[in-house]
Amino acid sequence: MAGLGSWSLSVAALIALLLPGSREECGRISLPTPTVHLGDPLTASCIVSPNCSHLGPEAQIVWKLGRESQPGKRRQRLEDGSQEFTVTVPHLSSPRVLLSCYLRWDHSLQMLDQAEVQAGYPPAAPHNLSCLMNLTTNSLICQWEPGPNNHLPTNFTLKSFKSRGNCQTQEDSILDCVPSDGQNHCSIPRRHLQLYQNMGIWVQAENALGTTKSPQLCLVPMDVVKLEPPTLWALPPSPEVAPPQPGCLLLRWEPWKPSLYIEQKCELRHQPRLGEASWALTLQYELCGLLPSTAYALQMRCTRWPLPGQWSDWSPSLTLTTAQRAPIVRLDTWWRQRQLDPRTADMQLFWKPMPLDRYSGQIQGYLVRLAGPAGAGPLLCNTTELSCTFCLPSEAREVVLVAYNTAGTSHPTPVVFLESRGPPLARLHTMAQDPHRLWVGWEPPSPRPQGYVIEWGLGPPSPSGSNKTWKMEHNGSISGTLLQENIRPFQLYEITVTPLYQDSVGPSRHIYAYSQEMAPSRAPELHLKHIGKTWARLEWVPLPPELGKSPLTHYTIFWTSSARGQSFSTVLNASSHGLVLHGLEPASLYHVLLRATSKAGAANSTSLTLMTLALEESELHVLLGLFGFLLLFICLCGAARLCCRPSRKNPLWPSVPDPAHSSLGSWVPSIMVEETFQLPSLRDTGMPPITKITVLEEEEKKPGPWESNDSSGTCGLPTLVQAYVLQGDPRACSTQPQPQSGTCDQVLYGKVLGSPTSPGPGHYLRCDSTQPLLGGLTPSPKFYENLWFQTSPLGTPEPLVPNQEDDCVFGPLLDFPLLQGLQVHGVEGLGGI
Repeated sequence: MAGLGSWSLSVAALIALLLPGSREECGRISLPTPTVHLGDPLTASCIVSPNCSHLGPEAQIVWKLGRESQPGKRRQRLEDGSQEFTVTVPHLSSPRVLLSCYLRWDHSLQMLDQAEVQAGYPPAAPHNLSCLMNLTTNSLICQWEPGPNNHLPTNFTLKSFKSRGNCQTQEDSILDCVPSDGQNHCSIPRRHLQLYQNMGIWVQAENALGTTKSPQLCLVPMDVVKLEPPTLWALPPSPEVAPPQPGCLLLRWEPWKPSLYIEQKCELRHQPRLGEASWALTLQYELCGLLPSTAYALQMRCTRWPLPGQWSDWSPSLTLTTAQRAPIVRLDTWWRQRQLDPRTADMQLFWKPMPLDRYSGQIQGYLVRLAGPAGAGPLLCNTTELSCTFCLPSEAREVVLVAYNTAGTSHPTPVVFLESRGPPLARLHTMAQDPHRLWVGWEPPSPRPQGYVIEWGLGPPSPSGSNKTWKMEHNGSISGTLLQENIRPFQLYEITVTPLYQDSVGPSRHIYAYSQEMAPSRAPELHLKHIGKTWARLEWVPLPPELGKSPLTHYTIFWTSSARGQSFSTVLNASSHGLVLHGLEPASLYHVLLRATSKAGAANSTSLTLMTLALEESELHVLLGLFGFLLLFICLCGAARLCCRPSRKNPLWPSVPDPAHSSLGSWVPSIMVEETFQLPSLRDTGMPPITKITVLEEEEKKPGPWESNDSSGTCGLPTLVQAYVLQGDPRACSTQPQPQSGTCDQVLYGKVLGSPTSPGPGHYLRCDSTQPLLGGLTPSPKFYENLWFQTSPLGTPEPLVPNQEDDCVFGPLLDFPLLQGLQVHGVEGLGGI
């Protein structure tokens, strides 16, 4: 029951802490002031009411400023039973922060109360107070600068009063003007103003830490009137008004209508529209001395005069253009002549205007006239182009060219068609500066010309004389000029230079050039001329030069082996047209590529695939022979080394004795390790008598198409064992039919019949065989010969019919050369053979 009661009390206390109403009754934060000076210390207290006494007499309080914990200093009990916990923050560094009071409860914190603390500075005094009387709104508008931020909400109030002196005495107060939030200006309506009476005006700033005010301003409202700017107008053309002189402008303006009854003065300023000049101020309304044919921006402002007032803003800009001036230019001329008939020549005249004055009038057209006694003859051309074609009588040698506009004409330029009888240029050369510039140089002739005419245009296949550009150099001592107009890369240009003399011209010289050339479009095709086992001869036909293509500087040959994947290359000069590749491998595939390179780039040919010749049979035999000899020499050396060592004597093959010089009873063949086969001892008394000896050829023989492949009999035994197998009964002959040829490469020559204990002499059976006997004796009969009907020694045919139980025929044992050296111990009937 005691535990249950404690649990009920804890739940009630927790509910009291969590409920808002209960939390207010449980604890609250007390601050001396919610706003403090930024950086000053702050002292606060948290009072826990007696309603929270069930939490225990020693309650623990935790303070937090923002998220940082603050240590509490003291704790005391008040008269009403509540507990007061005090904390002091050394200094506040944030303008706005939350101070929280927590109660430590069962390893957790429960908030009791929270208060916001603001920190800042007292307001700074407003400054730069100014007022303007606006006649449009009929109010006095004052504005100021509030000063630096104090981090606290600040209220501004515009205060004023009426005064008859210098604002030293205050007569009537004027209602305060409070600006909108965030605004630094305020308007006093006309009904609160005396337009011609002094007013004292200041601004008061106030926040939680203090109050300040600006310096007082004393003024008369009408002395600070600010007019609106006037409106400018261009003076329309009128027969009553003479047009302005060159360099002058005429304009008119309208003042602001509410200020029509106010005497005022205005200022006019102007600026070239497309220039960098600053505004120029004038007090006159007729502007002169301006640049001809130039657009100007004009602005005007006004103020009360002679009474005090404020200048209005500048009016919107008005753009006017000054009158034109007659062209002041030098006209450089050049011509081409084509004789139509003996009395008439077709002339094509070209010219270029070169302004002599920065402010020369704009040119509207050109006039070409024949030169007459009075200076001006018949009109030949009136054009806006820079060229003119006309027919010139044979007796005329001069025309006059002028430029004109609405203000007049330029000084006349005489054009004299001189004869071509001067010395030519000694040498002409060009050099590309970049893709859009060409330098043309020459050697001045002697005597020196007065100038040069340089013409350039697209060369062949473009039509001659089409779209040509030209310029004139008036310095006869120069030896070159830079062409920068109408130059494009990858284009062939024809450049012509003509010297100009005092009363004649020299013959023209021309040259072709590129400002930038292109890389070759393709490379020559490779051709295989000859090929061998280790070499190949390649040839190609150099391509002819192409217009706009840079000349070749060198060739590069690349070849790659398909078998090994190796790549090789070599560089040849541009005059080469063939190459021999050495060091190739016989019967190998190669891929060959030709690259043609110039200063502008490179181009590759198509790939050529070739295969070298293979070695001849004799050469192959020589190589194989050398290789075989080397291999044989290595094998002999290895065999000699193995045989010379005693521990290695005869390790690779068994010692097979000659049957003619050995005893079967004393000789047992070696058995291969892999083919271990246990044979009974030949001297064992319990061993059955030798009844059959089968001799096999050691060399393998593949069966013919007519031979049997039966593997019965002794085929299942190892090879060395099959050569000497003891079989059967001494008195029984084999009843199995013999095959036509030995099975598994065995050759059956005969059977020796008898027993070591038999009293009579031994016999043998000669069997059918298709194999020759040893020693080069009479070979066995062919498979088609009949052994049963051969001729006897008496000359009569004697059939040799085999026994029904055996397929052998009795005869002398010594007929077999293989058995002449065979000695079988214990068989006395054989005579000790």
